[in-house]
Amino acid sequence: MPQQRPALQGDRDADVAIVGGGYTGLWAAYYLKALQPDLRVVVLEQRFAGFGASGRNGGWLTNSVTGGRTRYGAQGGAAMQRALNETVDEVIAVAAREGIDADIVKGGELGVARSAPQLARLRAFAEGEAQWPHTDVEVLDAAATAERIRIAGAVGGLWHPHCARIHPAKLVRGLAETVERLGVTIHEGTRVREIVPGRAITARGTVRAPHILRATEGFTADLKGEHRTWLPMNSSMIATAPLPAEVWAQIGWEGRETLGDFAHVYMYAQRTADDRIAFGGRGVPYRHGSRVDTDGATQERTIATLTALLRRFFPAAADAPIDHAWAGVLGVPRDWAATVGLDARTGIGWAGGYVGTGVTATNLAGRTLADLVLGRDTELVRLPWVGHRAKRWEVEPLRWLAVNAIYTAYGTADRIEASRTSGRTAWPAKVADAVAGR
Repeated sequence: MPQQRPALQGDRDADVAIVGGGYTGLWAAYYLKALQPDLRVVVLEQRFAGFGASGRNGGWLTNSVTGGRTRYGAQGGAAMQRALNETVDEVIAVAAREGIDADIVKGGELGVARSAPQLARLRAFAEGEAQWPHTDVEVLDAAATAERIRIAGAVGGLWHPHCARIHPAKLVRGLAETVERLGVTIHEGTRVREIVPGRAITARGTVRAPHILRATEGFTADLKGEHRTWLPMNSSMIATAPLPAEVWAQIGWEGRETLGDFAHVYMYAQRTADDRIAFGGRGVPYRHGSRVDTDGATQERTIATLTALLRRFFPAAADAPIDHAWAGVLGVPRDWAATVGLDARTGIGWAGGYVGTGVTATNLAGRTLADLVLGRDTELVRLPWVGHRAKRWEVEPLRWLAVNAIYTAYGTADRIEASRTSGRTAWPAKVADAVAGR
């Protein structure tokens, strides 16, 4: 744990108060100060900057449109895709300009299929992507996939260039130090209990500001009045010890692509700068009552499941010890679509609901929030996710039952499909998709 910055001590005034010291809040602070250096910007963080998903994610700086493009229509969907493609390069450029060493390598994103149904989904997804501009996907056969990464059982792949591997904690810590140099005050160890127009209320005092920005992502349910706004979904990761050169000679992965698959309960991985495999996926997807973790610990059975899957993917790494394991929460709206906005009447802004694809989207959200706060008429404030609101999640125990049933069904479907020779998707996954509203 990094040394904690001073907590809020009593009431204070600001021009903008940002609740949440992760990527969204820090990017908003960065662009606000870049556009108007004399703004008094205060960030309130309950633990330390990057404590949540920003410091614990899989390190994919990718161009995903959370919730899909179709909901926005042809013009809006294309605008969102173009904006996110450009945002990948924007993050890389800011890191270089500000001297943030986050182990960034732009090697693209590789998704693989390891069964006939997964391959059918890959091809269908590729056909859909080809209908949109700015997607730039390339379908790979088994041999071409192996030229990038040699994965046991891989029968095909899909690659696109708009993705970079990053070290998430290095990026968020560097960003926090950067905004402090610009004059932003970060109060850590300061939990905001409630946001009301003009005030962010904590047990340590109240920050008064014309604009209050909520950037709490998976921890949004802890705020008064926001318990059903976004569901906190759990995701877990493991990391091997550094692998020797002879193992990498068998695996390949020289391009440092990020790696995912087309399973229903999907995995995600990267080759780290110090030659580990960091490998993630779903553990216990949701805790009753929208409870969130306090220290990033993950369950032993989740570690065992991820370890077994990693070794099936990479038999050459079967003997590699697991050095690290951790978990975190991400924010899931009821319609699975990310959003950013500002209520001009109350001065309260928000951004989040990234469903695990927020490393890039947080930067776009931060820039958009800055433009909204400053009243700038830009292309960003006209993107179709601006102002979007999803309906609230169901009350308990309905959402606990639904989420756990959904992921049980997806897991069952993956087991059925593992030995299926046809490309047909297993029926439990279709039921889960219908329940999830995806």
